[in-house]
Amino acid sequence: MLLQKFKRKDAKTQRREEDLLKNFAPLRLCAFALILFFTSCSSPPTDLRLLAPAESLVYLETNDLGKTLENLTESKPFQQLAKRKPDFSALKNIQVAVVVTGFEASENQVTAENSVLNFKPRFVAIADTHAWNWQTLSFTESKIGQFAADILNSEVSLKKTDKSGGTFFIWSVENTPKLFAFVLDGKIFFGNDETSIEKCLAVSRGESDSFAKTGKTFERNAETLAFGYVSSEGIAQISNVAGVSAAIETTENEEGRGFIAGVLSQILKNSVKEIFWMATKTEQGIEDKFSVALKSEAASILSQTLVTTQNTQTVSAEFVPTDVFSLTRYNLQNPLISWRSLLLVASKNTDELNARVLIQNSNSLLQSYGIADAETFLSAVDSELLTVNFDAEGEKSVVIVGVKDAEKLKKSIVKMNFKMPPQQFLNAGIWGTEDKLTMAAFSENRLILGNADSVLNCLQAKQDGQNFTKNQSFKSFTESKAVAVTLGSETNSAEKIVDFLADLKDENTRITTYFLTETRYNDKGFERKTISEFGLIGDIIERFNE
Repeated sequence: MLLQKFKRKDAKTQRREEDLLKNFAPLRLCAFALILFFTSCSSPPTDLRLLAPAESLVYLETNDLGKTLENLTESKPFQQLAKRKPDFSALKNIQVAVVVTGFEASENQVTAENSVLNFKPRFVAIADTHAWNWQTLSFTESKIGQFAADILNSEVSLKKTDKSGGTFFIWSVENTPKLFAFVLDGKIFFGNDETSIEKCLAVSRGESDSFAKTGKTFERNAETLAFGYVSSEGIAQISNVAGVSAAIETTENEEGRGFIAGVLSQILKNSVKEIFWMATKTEQGIEDKFSVALKSEAASILSQTLVTTQNTQTVSAEFVPTDVFSLTRYNLQNPLISWRSLLLVASKNTDELNARVLIQNSNSLLQSYGIADAETFLSAVDSELLTVNFDAEGEKSVVIVGVKDAEKLKKSIVKMNFKMPPQQFLNAGIWGTEDKLTMAAFSENRLILGNADSVLNCLQAKQDGQNFTKNQSFKSFTESKAVAVTLGSETNSAEKIVDFLADLKDENTRITTYFLTETRYNDKGFERKTISEFGLIGDIIERFNE
């Protein structure tokens, strides 16, 4: 009887539970939907290389867009400039790869005499949202649509069509298609070139080879924010852009521009094989590491001649004011041999005519510092050379070197009457050119040479004691064992990055940020590491806000 009583009680309880479940069936469905949703958001990472064309010139990837952007907001400049920290939770776990399939050049006529040359990359951003397709469609239409309107800085019209099993988006300005997107299975293909998107879709259908077929893999760890690769063909096309840009910045002479653009482009194409990049979060900021692979002959020459000394000097830093635009220290066993090896590699990687012109004019390549004969100058200095820029344009710059042979140095400098006794200023003997634009100062076995006002500022820094040795970056700068180490500053950069990602507290506030770059050569090429507040990722974001 007792057993039957319990059985009846259990049966009654069971019926109650069944009634409750029936009454709360909608809750069960909601719970099930939520489980499926969160399962979809935590699905295994996609190898985005399988969706990019094998012939991609540039490949960049981040495994978590939300995490990457959040790291930018943790910097002190961001917190000083932004009204509030933006919420990137909607972008969490979204994987993004950006591929560049080519470059287009266009010329915009500014005046009858002048025009501006613009280079536009043809790119596709491939994103796996790890969400439902309907959510991805909504995200594309609202968020990416707003992004399209912002970067086009115009009223845009949207056209949606069904295509290849997915949805195709076209954003146009005055009936001219500008940006495109394709959405399928929670993945977004977004870019400025419809043909490039079609190439990616052909890869996803298995109709053409993917970037994964190239065998290029990337190191990554828990602190990795992003990584990338530039192919030899990508370097070839980028070198054309770099050559033209350098030529325009260097001279207004048409023949000079043609020579610089041609030579620089040839050197880069013929000497650089490929470039790998990785961005990592560190306690000091974001570290960008570029591993540049050179052709075997170039790598062999440079790794044997661009060699550092074991001794670290600090005396020259006493002549550098506390705050300058940029400062570079070259630490070379033999500056003259290093110079000759760079010229050798350059001449071997350009045509015969350009090589001959380059060698014949090599002595004038350091003229901006007041050096007329580079070979003689470098043979008369010790291992440490400092170059200091007081402005962004490089018009106010000096070089500071240790003196091995003062008479040789005087012979290598632009026209100055060294037969006349020097003027004395702050324990230094100084000479100047007739136009008073260039000055040479000898002080404590050091030569400070370059822009006259800047030379005087250096002497004043030594006299007052308010010099770079008091800078908080002095220790990391001078203790570096790299061939070259640069401490530089950037203005207006942080404001553009913050303005793109959040709201500025005050549009008139300006903050200067700093970066430290080290360059080392090895038997494969060279490695360059830069520590900064926002890194290359910030540079890319800044370009969107120009």
